[in-house]
Amino acid sequence: MASKSLPIDQFVTALASKQPTPGGGGAAAITAAIGNAAAQMAAAYTTRKKDVESGAAAKALDLIEALDTAPFLKAADDDAEAYAALQRTWKESSMPPEEKSAIEARALGIPTTLLEDCHRGILKIREFLPYCNTNIVSDAKVGIHTLAGAARSAYQTIMVNSPSDEEKVRLKQLLKEIRHLEDEILS
Repeated sequence: MASKSLPIDQFVTALASKQPTPGGGGAAAITAAIGNAAAQMAAAYTTRKKDVESGAAAKALDLIEALDTAPFLKAADDDAEAYAALQRTWKESSMPPEEKSAIEARALGIPTTLLEDCHRGILKIREFLPYCNTNIVSDAKVGIHTLAGAARSAYQTIMVNSPSDEEKVRLKQLLKEIRHLEDEILS
């Protein structure tokens, strides 16, 4: 069954079991979806009459639209499929090199995109914070912290898939930016 359609208790039980998927990549993707959802909720509560009048509601609606959870939920399932294909590369010695390379590239690409999307989401939430309903701004910040955790988790999955040295440097820079933004909102 697809991770995105499992009730949370079943997903967590499956994650904790001795089976290849869901694994860390799926956990990172589901965590990212939860981060987006927390920030969307904070934005939804920033659509009161006074928010409409101040322009904050327009910022909130823009954030809600920008933080789609569906791609992260799909990434959890894509990661499981990519891992199953990657396992095949270890077992099928007759696999053509081009096919093996394509499978390896996909296994690396999914968590890389996840990390990049988390970074983008964090930047969007950070831009929204000054407009957020002050009674629920903590939930927008939870969105940032949750996406940050998902990004760091995705990085660990990336590292297992042997990215180039240049890619490691680029991704570490995104993580440093994320850390800086987290530190900023903890002050």
